[in-house]
Amino acid sequence: MLIKILRRDLRKKKSITSVLFLFVFLAAILAASGTGMISKLFQSMDYLFTKAETPHFVQMHAGEINKQEIEDWAMNHPFVSKQQTVEMLNIDGTKLLLGNKQEPEINSVMDISFVKQNEAFDYLLDLENELIQLSSGEIAVPVYYMVRDQLQIGDEVSIINGNERITFTISHFLRDSLMNPSMVHSKRFLVSDEDYQLLKVHIKESEYLIEFLLKDIEQLNNFSQSYQESPLPSGGPTLDYQTFKILNGLTEGVLAVTIIFISLLLIVIAVLCLRLTILATLEEDYREIGVMKAIGINQAYMKKIYMSKYVVIAATASLFGYLMSLWFSPLFTRNMATYLGLVPRNIVDYGTPFVAAFLIFIFCLVCCRMTLRKFNHISTVEALRAGKTGRISKGQGNFPIHKNRFVPINLLLAIKDLFSRGRMYLLLFVVYIICTFIMIVPVNFLNTIQSSSFINYMGIGKSDLRIDLQQSEDMSARFGDILTYIEKDADVEKFTSLVVKRLKVAGSDGRLENMNVETGDMSLFPLEYLKGNIPNKENEIALSYLNSEELNKDVGDILQLEVNGEMKDLIVSGIYQDITNGGRTAKAIFPTDHEQAIWYVISLNLVNDVDVSEKIKEYTKVFHPAKVTDIKGYLAETLGGTIEQLRLLTIIAIVITLGISILISTLFVKMIVAKDSSQNAILRSIGFSLRDIQGQYVMRLLIVLFAAILSGTILANTVGQNFVSALWSMLGAARIEFVINPVHAYLLCPFLLLIAVTVTTLISTNSIANNKISEMNAD
Repeated sequence: MLIKILRRDLRKKKSITSVLFLFVFLAAILAASGTGMISKLFQSMDYLFTKAETPHFVQMHAGEINKQEIEDWAMNHPFVSKQQTVEMLNIDGTKLLLGNKQEPEINSVMDISFVKQNEAFDYLLDLENELIQLSSGEIAVPVYYMVRDQLQIGDEVSIINGNERITFTISHFLRDSLMNPSMVHSKRFLVSDEDYQLLKVHIKESEYLIEFLLKDIEQLNNFSQSYQESPLPSGGPTLDYQTFKILNGLTEGVLAVTIIFISLLLIVIAVLCLRLTILATLEEDYREIGVMKAIGINQAYMKKIYMSKYVVIAATASLFGYLMSLWFSPLFTRNMATYLGLVPRNIVDYGTPFVAAFLIFIFCLVCCRMTLRKFNHISTVEALRAGKTGRISKGQGNFPIHKNRFVPINLLLAIKDLFSRGRMYLLLFVVYIICTFIMIVPVNFLNTIQSSSFINYMGIGKSDLRIDLQQSEDMSARFGDILTYIEKDADVEKFTSLVVKRLKVAGSDGRLENMNVETGDMSLFPLEYLKGNIPNKENEIALSYLNSEELNKDVGDILQLEVNGEMKDLIVSGIYQDITNGGRTAKAIFPTDHEQAIWYVISLNLVNDVDVSEKIKEYTKVFHPAKVTDIKGYLAETLGGTIEQLRLLTIIAIVITLGISILISTLFVKMIVAKDSSQNAILRSIGFSLRDIQGQYVMRLLIVLFAAILSGTILANTVGQNFVSALWSMLGAARIEFVINPVHAYLLCPFLLLIAVTVTTLISTNSIANNKISEMNAD
């Protein structure tokens, strides 16, 4: 009997059942895909790091080193398991040709190095995550360039050194657990041992990676402190195992968390639709429920009858969502598969998404059971006498209509219905708010991350050009020559030079730690500060957000810094955001010894009529080996992978949002048209045309939609902005402010929703033509 009732009900309400199924299905597929991505991300990173034997601690150093001194120190250190010093031959991008490109890497921000395969650990792997072994004449190119330039096996890589040209053939693409992500501005090209010795003759500039594997990674912080207190080389940034994991997992992790967040919003919509459907069904069946109660049918059994339908819908939708996620997930993990490699499917890959889909199912059932408590309040006598609950249409007729020649009667009737049945339209209002939120947040963040102002979150002031000089012979003298040239250049409107040094700072426990400090005039190209302002005096210093958190310092606090060999007390003047260099930097204006500089930065603006691209070519040639980039190019290379993933997510969010708005509008309009059949028949009998009545429904939904768009936009720019900031806070961006494109956010997105809702409403109200006064009287 239960199965018969279930079949009849499903056939009777096909459209409503389909809409409910789709909402639960979408929520399940996204929840399963998002959790599956997170599971796959951690597994893939662990697999890559295990196969590569990623070092736990790396000190980069430019300059002379004593390998034996390092080895002796490591051998006597109780935490060290293995140690190796890796030499990298650094080449300027202007000397490198990739594939079929006719132009070398002139404007690239990447530091390009040639290395040979390591012997002890930190192995460079192929696309199967296997150790790469090369023959003479072969080269393995980072996957970053494979994706960016669409390189293929067999393409050539050429090094141009004066009149000499050394050519290699690409035989592998490599994964580098240290330098995979685009956010890391160093890239290693792998050559054979024989070719490496050949390149050493032609490439004179080198840099070292001093790498350590520890016996116990839990001792990483203590070891880092121990190294920083030692006399060992420290002329470059320090990186550790956790930083490598964060950088490798950032893009995919943000995407996965966002997908899960969207799925949670979808399940909220699904539950609201379930509640509306159940309440509407109870109202339609109120008299039948009274009859069943009167003849003694158990209330629990009646709940079971109604519950069975939603159990079937939720279970089927969740199961299909889970199965579809297994097929759908490669779309989201494509970038992950390229950069990290995917481990073979295992029980975790199947189990984690299943648990997510199952939780969606359980949540739906719990909400259904809570809604069906209405049975407890149904009176047998009132049900038989009234025949309906009166809840959905409660208050109808309380809003007075006054004839007004300036306001069309159809609009007045639409407004009357909105006031009369406000509780019913509240559901639609909430759903449209969620739709607006899901659509606008990704659009705003995509526009933000592509905006030139995003450079502020990288600890860099906005300028036309940026010149970086580091790891080169006679660096200080070259820096002086560059400044002299720029000072005489009439095309330069203004410029500032900054010196980056590695200084000792007293940590929260009093022990000395290394910290990159940028010194110079910060006023010409200022940053936006979270708190406080730029350092204006020699006894002031500004800290990056992550540094302020780790050092437990706020604006006005005292920070002890070792400057020119003596400890000085500096006042923290401000806190800014920086997602580069591990998010741990500082800025000051005190004079420093250039001999201790690890690199130089020059920011400049050009006069209005100067061609930026031509100026980049000029400076690249004159200032060799300094890197000259424009801000847009700097952002594109650094965040290219993240931008592509976010663009994919934005397209998916827009499609899902439009689908939701169409489905919920269909469900809502069909339900309310069925309920208003008698009223619509009366309206038609007194002279209202089909177009008039359809217009009333369109007006009702559009009024609700406009109010929801306004509310959703406000939420997107507050709650949504805070959500994005929370995702990026681990890298040092504690508060991201959206850069809003008014055309996209305030015109295009609302217009798409407007068209979707209007067309859906018109199609869904065509059945009104069948409402006749004669049929109403017959009923």
